[in-house]
Amino acid sequence: MSLLEALRQRLGLTGSKLGCDRSECSACTVIVDGVAMNSCSLLAIREQGKQIVTIEGLERDGVLSPVQEGFVQHMGLQCGFCTPGQIMQATALLQQNPAPDEAQVRRAMSGNLCKCSAYPNILSAIRYASEHWNA
Repeated sequence: MSLLEALRQRLGLTGSKLGCDRSECSACTVIVDGVAMNSCSLLAIREQGKQIVTIEGLERDGVLSPVQEGFVQHMGLQCGFCTPGQIMQATALLQQNPAPDEAQVRRAMSGNLCKCSAYPNILSAIRYASEHWNA
C-alpha cells in the first residue's frame, strides 16, 4: 500500500490528491522528515516511524500557515486540485531556505504540475510566504 493510499483510505487525510499515481504531477506531495516527497511512490510500511506532514497539518489553531495564506492572498489556486501538493512543496522549500530567489523557487516547484496554469500566482504566493515566514 502506498503512503498516499494509507493517508487517504486508512487515516481519512484526503488533502493529498491522487493525480497520476506515477510520481509525475506532485499533487500527492507530503513532507517526510523535512523533505517534500510524492506519497504515491512511497510504501507506507517503509515510512513508519518518520515524521510525515500533510496539508492537514499546516494550520495551527485556525491560523493558516504563511504558504497557505499566500495562496489565498495571491489567488495561487484555481480549481484547487494541485494546491495541496504545491503548498507542501513550497513549505518544504521555505523550511530549508526561508529566502529563496526566484530561480530557486522555480527549480523547487518544477515538478508540481498545474493544469489551470496558475504558475504566476503560485510564484507570488511563495514570495508572500517567504516575506512572512518568520513573522
